[in-house]
Amino acid sequence: MVAIVDGGSTKCDWVILDDFGKVFMKTETIGFNPNNIAAALIVPEIEKNINLNSVKKSITKVFFYGSGCGVPENCAIIERELNRFFDKATVVVKEDLTAAAYAAYNGKPAIVCILGTGSNSCYFDGKNLSIKLPSLGFLMGDEGSGSAIGKQLVRRYFMKKLPADLHQEFEETYHLTIEDALKNMYHNPRANAYLADFNRFVVERKTHPYFQNMVFEEMKNFFDYQVLPYEESKEAEINFIGSIAYYYENILRSAAAELNLNVGNVVQKPIERLVDYHIKYIL
Repeated sequence: MVAIVDGGSTKCDWVILDDFGKVFMKTETIGFNPNNIAAALIVPEIEKNINLNSVKKSITKVFFYGSGCGVPENCAIIERELNRFFDKATVVVKEDLTAAAYAAYNGKPAIVCILGTGSNSCYFDGKNLSIKLPSLGFLMGDEGSGSAIGKQLVRRYFMKKLPADLHQEFEETYHLTIEDALKNMYHNPRANAYLADFNRFVVERKTHPYFQNMVFEEMKNFFDYQVLPYEESKEAEINFIGSIAYYYENILRSAAAELNLNVGNVVQKPIERLVDYHIKYIL
């Protein structure tokens, strides 16, 4: 059996293929971004999943594509911990951009972007992946991401920048104190996911003019920092993977149009297309 994993910062989507290349099982765990979770917690979290426990001895290969896995040290952490659980398997760990490139590939070169809890971008010609920009994480980067939009919302709430109606609704929804916010932002190993969770409030009110403008500016920020530096950006199609791109697709396309950029596919969950790519090109 083969496990294919799309590992985000918030959650991982798992698909288990049987020996005939057919989908045997689909399941989820929390995200395993090595920048945000202690290595010692990874195996215990996987062990909580009854489905994965039931097939662990039958898995012979694991393909893990994860956020935070763009540096060798983090890849080594994930590989080591997955080998501890799947002790009969060969484990291959690559960054989540590789999964996004595979999932978004439609036969022609494109810029591929991730807009989920975090954000990232690359250029994929069908064979080679080119990453020209570093991922700075949610403290310094992740423009346009769930954590960036959540950060904007929380900051504007506490600094009294929200319109009266949104301020009141936020207050009634979360009853958030500055003490709780600071604790979760500075002492929570998954602070990026904590901030991204506030997107639920924005998505439910995304037609509000204030949020339309806030998200529009954040998407322009993403294009400015993570797309325009690619010389191919003016000609190539720009494909997106991730829930943030999916939920704010109309705003995303409007921001791109203002910058004369061509947005192609927007895929919420890449796991299905990622599996298809493996069956067609890898397995």
